[in-house]
Amino acid sequence: MSSSDTMNHPPAPPRAHPGTPEAGHVTPGDLAVGVIVGRISQSFDVFVFGLGCVLAFPKAFFPFASPLDGMFYAFAIFALGFIARPLGSMFFLVLHRWFGIATKLTIALFMLGMATAGIAFMPGYSTLGWWSILALAVLRFGQGFGLGGSWNGLASLTALMAPRERRGWFAMLAQLGEPIGFILAAGLFAYIWSSLTPADFFEWGWRYPFFVAFAVNVVALFARLRMVVAPRYAAQMAHRDLEPSSMRELFRTQGINVGLGAFAPLASYALFYLVTIFGLSWALMFTTQSPTGFLLVEIVGALVAIPCMFLSAWFADRFGRRTTLAVCGVLIAIYSGWTALMLSGGIVQGYLFILIGFALLGFSHAQAAGAVNSNFRSEFRYTGAMITSDLGWLIGAGFAPLVGLALAQFVGLDYVGLYLLSGAAGTLGALWIAKRRGGLPND
Repeated sequence: MSSSDTMNHPPAPPRAHPGTPEAGHVTPGDLAVGVIVGRISQSFDVFVFGLGCVLAFPKAFFPFASPLDGMFYAFAIFALGFIARPLGSMFFLVLHRWFGIATKLTIALFMLGMATAGIAFMPGYSTLGWWSILALAVLRFGQGFGLGGSWNGLASLTALMAPRERRGWFAMLAQLGEPIGFILAAGLFAYIWSSLTPADFFEWGWRYPFFVAFAVNVVALFARLRMVVAPRYAAQMAHRDLEPSSMRELFRTQGINVGLGAFAPLASYALFYLVTIFGLSWALMFTTQSPTGFLLVEIVGALVAIPCMFLSAWFADRFGRRTTLAVCGVLIAIYSGWTALMLSGGIVQGYLFILIGFALLGFSHAQAAGAVNSNFRSEFRYTGAMITSDLGWLIGAGFAPLVGLALAQFVGLDYVGLYLLSGAAGTLGALWIAKRRGGLPND
């Protein structure tokens, strides 16, 4: 939206100031709880679809293709959700400016929930043919579009309100939702797969996690609305300039910071989907491991990631977030060199790939989000944090399962390591450029 459009917008609400009754008492801990709940629901949705791409969709929607080709097609549809996220963010930004955050969140989460429920009820290829594939793609795009609109700025507010000496800790708390969401999704699929016959799983069992995801979205909708519309939170958001800004002005004046913010978390985001979705696809396509057993190993890996996230928070508060992110980038680069050896070895080596990968993921992901958001001018921080998050997930994670599986099949596992190395290089390069430009303070 152009800056000239702002003349027709309703006037912004009066800004509250600290100490006024409207501002109330808001602590970073209160905000962190709200952010974690929201992130759990979002990541649960994403991982339910991603695991469905490996376990169910090749047979349910692509029975005419080989299992490997069916997984390629499913991963292509999976990527649509990440393509839709920045588009949804930009669309719902307009609704936010005109009608407020409560209306925006209600519509966005309703769209996300309806798309998820639609997948649960979607007839397979045997019933609708190619129309089922088209409908699945549309619903996946709707998921991403709604997810983009669910941005509420609470993570940015948490970062701004956190004590300077505890910023690493509160940055980590906001990131806990992703591994927890994966644990819930993987645990649910593992239970269903082990409890049903293959015929029952492919007929109806795979749909159950999508029903659960819909229920989680309903709970998340009311939890988020209760928080963001409360006067004390709204006053703090307004006081700290966490309000939507013009997307055109953001890219015109802060374009370099948008690029740096998108590339800074690449190593973490790429690693996340390589050790989760790609890891499971590799196990099913190239080993004799059972889905249940491998999912349990991934769940253990995600549990390992959580204490590593706490360690990352301590390290960041002691040595600085920039130093922590740089160390993570170097460690992931080293790990990428062992990828082919671990994946081409036996079952034990494959498990080490998952467990070590999750440990590194916990250490890096805890500080990955919003790495350079402090570089944005205050009036662009809300919109800048939103769009850099969307672009970071798109570039780093959206195509990771598809690219990883294609590299493993057609050119060799060494290139999967090179792909991860490119993410580490992106992270280190963004941090170096940000430092040279005088931004990214080491806190």
